[in-house]
Amino acid sequence: MLWGAFVAFVVVALLVDLVLMRHGGPHKVTFKEAAWWSVGWIGLALAFNAGLWWWVTQQSGAEIGNRIGLEFLTGYLVEKSLAVDNIFVFLMLFSYFAMPEEQRQRVLVIGVLGAIALRAILIFAGALLLAKFHWILYVFGVFLVVTGIKMLLAAGKAPDLDSNPLLKWMRSHLRLTDGYHGAAISIQRDGQRWYTPLFVVIVLIGVTDVIFAVDSIPAIFAITEDPFIVLTSNVFAVLGLRAMFFLLQGMADRFHLLPYGLALVLVFIGTKMLLIDVYKVPILVSLLGVAAIIGAAIALSLLRPAPAKTDSSDSTEV
Repeated sequence: MLWGAFVAFVVVALLVDLVLMRHGGPHKVTFKEAAWWSVGWIGLALAFNAGLWWWVTQQSGAEIGNRIGLEFLTGYLVEKSLAVDNIFVFLMLFSYFAMPEEQRQRVLVIGVLGAIALRAILIFAGALLLAKFHWILYVFGVFLVVTGIKMLLAAGKAPDLDSNPLLKWMRSHLRLTDGYHGAAISIQRDGQRWYTPLFVVIVLIGVTDVIFAVDSIPAIFAITEDPFIVLTSNVFAVLGLRAMFFLLQGMADRFHLLPYGLALVLVFIGTKMLLIDVYKVPILVSLLGVAAIIGAAIALSLLRPAPAKTDSSDSTEV
């Protein structure tokens, strides 16, 4: 019953989001509009968490209900925090390819739907592996710690998109136009198929979804091994990704220390996973630890603004 109710809820929520947020056709989403959507998605996640806590408490008692409620809330906070990294990459891609504001919604819809599908596949695969091989937890733990350390070393450095292997392959094997052609991902020119920058961005967004799904799934399994909690917390975090993008796109530079915080979260969760058979960190401690790391990164970013960047023109060349 829980699975059926959740799937029905997500389908309805996606339809409402796609219809209302695109009301009036492609347009530039204002800060106010994005803020209301973000508040709405967070409110829905918290309402679902409250309903889940109430249902489990009624079925299995207060102790289990409290544990499930905290697991969902911690998983949601972790996945919501990691989703910010997705947004930073999306911002970089949209800026690099000078994507028109009107087309960003369409690409973000594709990114959100792709992220949900990939996470669902990886979650069920991970749950099956964990059910048979407990030692997979240690592999996940090492992966998270290594990923977190790499993020710490790379934080603050501008990514070199020109050296991206996939982008270099597309430039050398596909006919790419110099500019956009409305919402078209490809056009016919002189009897040949040419691909627009919109196509390139969609492909790179898809690859980004795969990378971040691989990063985020081990993180949530460190919180709980319950597939229902893992999937629901992931999906609710991703559902608000589009609204969060438009909310943060003008403020990304203000949170310049957030990548360091996200890296520390991965190291913290990975360490927790590696210690699982020695000491099981209480779920409340995990929740408070993640909240403290993210909160500190945001506060320090606001207290110590990043140095002003020199102006650089966006590139539309593909």
